[in-house]
Amino acid sequence: MALKIHDTLRGDKVPFEPLVDGEVTMYLCGPTVYNYAHIGNARPAVVFDLLARLLRRAYKVTFARNITDVDDKINAAAVASGKTIQEITGRYIKAYNDDMSALGVLPPDIEPHATQHIAEMISMVKSLIESGNAYVAEGHVLFDVSSYEDYGRLSKRNLREMIAGSRVEVAPYKRSPQDFVLWKPSTPELPGWDSPWGRGRPGWHLECSAMAEKHLGRTIDIHGGGLDLVFPHHENELAQSRCAHNGEPFARYWMHNGFLSMDSTKMSKSLGNVLLVHELLESVPGEVIRLALLSAHYRQPLDWSGDTLTSARRMLDRLYGAVRDVDIGASERSNAVPLPAVIEALEDDLNSPKAMAEMFSAAKELNKSTDAADRKALAASLLAAGDVLGLLQWSVEEWFAGASSDGMSADEIEALLVEREEARAGRDFARADAIRDELAAAGVTIEDSAEGTRWRRVEKDQDE
Repeated sequence: MALKIHDTLRGDKVPFEPLVDGEVTMYLCGPTVYNYAHIGNARPAVVFDLLARLLRRAYKVTFARNITDVDDKINAAAVASGKTIQEITGRYIKAYNDDMSALGVLPPDIEPHATQHIAEMISMVKSLIESGNAYVAEGHVLFDVSSYEDYGRLSKRNLREMIAGSRVEVAPYKRSPQDFVLWKPSTPELPGWDSPWGRGRPGWHLECSAMAEKHLGRTIDIHGGGLDLVFPHHENELAQSRCAHNGEPFARYWMHNGFLSMDSTKMSKSLGNVLLVHELLESVPGEVIRLALLSAHYRQPLDWSGDTLTSARRMLDRLYGAVRDVDIGASERSNAVPLPAVIEALEDDLNSPKAMAEMFSAAKELNKSTDAADRKALAASLLAAGDVLGLLQWSVEEWFAGASSDGMSADEIEALLVEREEARAGRDFARADAIRDELAAAGVTIEDSAEGTRWRRVEKDQDE
């Protein structure tokens, strides 16, 4: 595999070479489970699912995506709702996994929960204290950033400039504003675990370092997440992991997906423009949302607007329409070679827009072809490429019969089409046109051909 990926640490696109030949370890920062996932949370899940699918073509992959189930936001949600912390986390872990599954995101090989790894976290904190990289103060344990000379290298920040320009109110127990919490005390009503520094709970940054080491080893191949995690989360992970492991590399490659905005505006609860995946799925197929999230290169910003899902639905209609009349069995599909141009695009730093362009080029060629053998081979390769992208996972019949919950049922549409054919046969063209208009108003497009009448749904504009 000639894979090239952009490494945030090196600031460049570089060839990918795993630590162990033929094997890849990958860690993705997963959700903090106190609410439903919004569309921005879904972007890294979809992006790194695509990367895992691509890597599995050539490597044995061990992919870990964690669950943060101890956090101050979870504590606040429990207090606000009057429910226990376990009720909050249990509900939203299931919701997250269900929603991501609907987007075609395959389960990770390992889904470590922070609360199941407290012993590993305490052990790492002990190591950092012993090495002189951490100190105890008023029941807290803090990482001393001045003890790690490469601090700021991942995020391209200068530590001295950060300290000089800091406007953060310095807690009295901190030696420096940039020192971050590894362990903090818990009051009786908060979750906590016994430790050498008293009853308390881990800091967020510590959790990922301990879980990655436990399941993937001291040095992992790929660490992924959103661009918003580069600083301070990933910078802090990198510092504490290297110091706890005698300077050994933590991740060989760092990959980060770009931000997602709403109509060119940052998504924010205060602005009321947060789109929850759970709610979108009530009216939009998950595959449409997945394609929309892959429509921009993963490292570039993705601006979500009212047209985003409409455009994605139409693109999928084109692809499903191209393979509609070609009979491809499951074994033929699984044995087919994906379109080489699609794989080549994905191996070039996950260039999903280029991969999709190659898919549409193949669909256009398929629509023009009249040779049955060529059509079958091309359709099989198109579907196999879809498997790599996590697209074209519906049967053609299911896709064109699918609708939003307020649309006509497939049986209602078929009944109207029968009535239309009868009207046309009786030369009642006014009634036939009225039925076409009725279907169009319901978001159904019909196409007359020598082989008969086909129909498909068209996604309604989001502003309607």
